[in-house]
Amino acid sequence: MALRLFNTASQQLEDFTPLNAPVVRMYTCGPTVYNYVHIGNFRTFAFQDILRRWLAYRGYQLDHVMNITDVEDKIIRGAMAENKSLREYTQQYEDAFLEDSATLRLQKPERIARATEHIDDMVEAIQALTEGGHTYVSEGSVYFRIATFPRYGRLSRLHVEGMQAGARVDMDEYEKDDARDFVLWKAQRDGEPGWDTPLGQGRPGWHIECSTMANKYLGDTLDIHTGGIDLTFPHHENEIAQAECISHKQFVRYWLHAEHLIVEGQKMSKSLGNFYTLRDVLQRGYSPEAIRYRLTAVPYRNKLNFTFADLDAAETAIDRLRNFALRLATGKFKEGKCPEVEARIARARAEFETDMDDDLNTAGALGAIFEYVRETNAAMDSGEFCAGNVEDAKALLSAFDRIFDVLTPTPREGSLSDAEVDALIAERQRARMERNFKRSDEIRDELAAQGIILEDTRDGIRWKRK
Repeated sequence: MALRLFNTASQQLEDFTPLNAPVVRMYTCGPTVYNYVHIGNFRTFAFQDILRRWLAYRGYQLDHVMNITDVEDKIIRGAMAENKSLREYTQQYEDAFLEDSATLRLQKPERIARATEHIDDMVEAIQALTEGGHTYVSEGSVYFRIATFPRYGRLSRLHVEGMQAGARVDMDEYEKDDARDFVLWKAQRDGEPGWDTPLGQGRPGWHIECSTMANKYLGDTLDIHTGGIDLTFPHHENEIAQAECISHKQFVRYWLHAEHLIVEGQKMSKSLGNFYTLRDVLQRGYSPEAIRYRLTAVPYRNKLNFTFADLDAAETAIDRLRNFALRLATGKFKEGKCPEVEARIARARAEFETDMDDDLNTAGALGAIFEYVRETNAAMDSGEFCAGNVEDAKALLSAFDRIFDVLTPTPREGSLSDAEVDALIAERQRARMERNFKRSDEIRDELAAQGIILEDTRDGIRWKRK
């Protein structure tokens, strides 16, 4: 089965074929670094991580660019309120985002591009739009005239026929369906930071940032552009208008948008007390793997209801997978290869891959893996699993974890290494043989404090990290 992705532009599932296979040119809208990134944003970033991992699994090479928006209205207000430079203000939040992304095991794009490092490129893009008759100046600011781009609104299904001629908006973000000419370059005012350019002293609008950096590094036509569903209008609509008025080519071939995250059935907001950053959730004692699992378990085009009960369930689900992996690693099975087990492994892999090829149906893919684990555990219990099946079973788990990346526990700060754990277990065994139960219990307590769980089985002692 070919990989099929839901294209927001066509509102249809389409076979995915990059322009220049095997390379996939992909752009993702990164964070606006004015605060710590909340879990709703990380739902989108986690989806993008699953996408790039699956593309790599299918043999594609990623040329992936993500922006860092480090100049826009909210950032400027925050920097001025704290009497800091833009860089000083945004650096703390950019560093936190990259640290949080690593905690969630999000792969780094091939390039991360800061808006403030591409001002000259944006000025050139605005000049090209002016040469094409797509802009006008008002009170020192440059605006894009959307009437010059007849296809405006097609991505978001927005009807602009009744818009008021000449109506314009200075804000970087504005209300849905509020189709107005938007600002490309903002004249400096009220002590705001700015750059001295041929367009005057000022700074770029938000929308010109992404299209400029995307085209600079990925060319006129991108294979994939992703983001949250809330960016469809106006941000992505404006990106299309800017890019296509300059290049006269299709800007993006496949638009992929992740749906919203809600919390306990309600929209996340500070006023409701249900606004959480990743750090807030980690402080409640949940593992990064459980959070990653929950953020990716629901297919990206479905709304995700984030609950702490579901996080508890995610911890349990991951524990089942780790116990199965441990059983594969330490179990004693009869010699040979069991044909039925071999067929079960092949069937589970096929189902997993088919679901992932179906617009990244992560729920279906997880279902295929857990059904396989259930059936295989039953086969092990009944003696119908053979030693010759172990490597294929491990390979299937490895394929799963290439995408979901939840099997290896995140080490605790100051945690014991595997070798240190093995040494303590060996010492505990010696203490028990010598009937030194006080020392044996001390070691077990020490390991438990480190999150190491010991299991006595008929094949000996197994251990795992909590």
